[in-house]
Amino acid sequence: MNIHYDERLDGELRSFEKADVLRDLQEAAPSLTLLHREEDLRPFECDGLAAYRILPMLVALPETLDDVQTLLKRCHALGVPVVTRGAGTGLSGGALPLERGVLLVMSRFKQILSVDPDARVARVQPGVRNLAISEAAAPYGLYYAPDPSSQIACSIGGNVAENAGGVHCLKYGLTVHNVMRVDIVTIEGETMTLGSEALDAPGFDLLALMNGSEGMLGVVTEITVKLLPKPETAKVLMASFDDVEKAGQAVGDIIAAGIIPGGLEMMDKLAIKAAEDFVKAGYPVEAEAILLCELDGVEADVDDDCETVRAVLEKAGATDIQQARDEAERAKFWAGRKNAFPAVGRMSPDYYCMDGTIPRRELPRVLKGIAALSEESGLKVANVFHAGDGNMHPLILFDANREGELELAEDVGGKILELCVAAGGSITGEHGVGREKINQMCSQFQPDELTVFHALKAAFDPDRLLNPGKNIPTLARCAEFGAMHVHNNELPHPELPRF
Repeated sequence: MNIHYDERLDGELRSFEKADVLRDLQEAAPSLTLLHREEDLRPFECDGLAAYRILPMLVALPETLDDVQTLLKRCHALGVPVVTRGAGTGLSGGALPLERGVLLVMSRFKQILSVDPDARVARVQPGVRNLAISEAAAPYGLYYAPDPSSQIACSIGGNVAENAGGVHCLKYGLTVHNVMRVDIVTIEGETMTLGSEALDAPGFDLLALMNGSEGMLGVVTEITVKLLPKPETAKVLMASFDDVEKAGQAVGDIIAAGIIPGGLEMMDKLAIKAAEDFVKAGYPVEAEAILLCELDGVEADVDDDCETVRAVLEKAGATDIQQARDEAERAKFWAGRKNAFPAVGRMSPDYYCMDGTIPRRELPRVLKGIAALSEESGLKVANVFHAGDGNMHPLILFDANREGELELAEDVGGKILELCVAAGGSITGEHGVGREKINQMCSQFQPDELTVFHALKAAFDPDRLLNPGKNIPTLARCAEFGAMHVHNNELPHPELPRF
């Protein structure tokens, strides 16, 4: 895979040498760990999207706020781009480094600074694992709700960067709904606090802007998250269907019945078989699709909701409905879903994990479209969904050792995202845009909207030094991609400045 970066500012190549940058940073921050030999840099050449690989110029591993500030100040002065990385579990190439840039790895910022059970908040550093927050809060009967499938490894700083979700995001929200405050350092090395521990903060809602900004606006150094009481009880229903579209329709029917499940997940036949072979979760491998519906809260209410959902599922055409008999079986049902990605990895040498979001009512139609793309391309697609909020994760199976298959998988992935946009959805729900989906940004957004995005970026980082080439495409790229109308050799609104 050839990855092309726009590393030019105003048409001029950034003028610095690796040796000079290394020496400058060593002198400015003697305590800062800097990696510069190829064998030390190699582990950082990609994030979870391993098809894209670039060896960074330098890797910095700070342990103190002073080191972060000093590094950013010096990089700003020298015109050196900086890409911030957490645990490296991202799936969109958001932490892909630059050949001519510093990779700022925040994994050593891993302290849980405080847990306040009365205020139900925790202050943590960005390198803290998602699951570690809930583990620290558990003695107080509390937990942190957003739970990506990679929660055992992914860091909370990366969750903020990508606005991560998880199987419980339908009822409890994404990262943006569960973060109260972040402390950041700007590219000039200045500190800022966005949000507060109060219910609201004065001024513009820059906290929401920071969630999902993919390291383009600042470097997060501390996060205050909301903690929730553990539900009194949680029960899971697993419904089998002989048709994927029926399962998709059942999702909308459950919400229409006035039920907001704690989790509502869907898997198709290929994903079911993979998960069952891997985890032995008790999944019905003969089913074309299953729905996992978790209902939580006060026991009496949960029991009533279980009966309501069971009736909805039966009416929607479920061929079988099982309720987890105890906590062990409930955990097993969820283990199959949480391990769906690695399970599918056992079925094919490679797979390409997509991330798009659609209105729930469009699930049946989009599933039919994905099936058609699979048949047309000859590549199998396993479908795993956060079905309740329409966040789809089609897994496109391919073999990178076969010439042209990676490019074919990328093409199918791009068409799936464009199908999401055509259905009224989005090209991402939680994995971010990064490098992976930058062309499809041109399909979803108009020139005026992209211009506003670039203006926001310029307000924080006018020299485009933080994570350049990610997330927001240039208008020229969109024109080349063919997703923007060009008339008389001019882009729309030629009077607007191009950032």
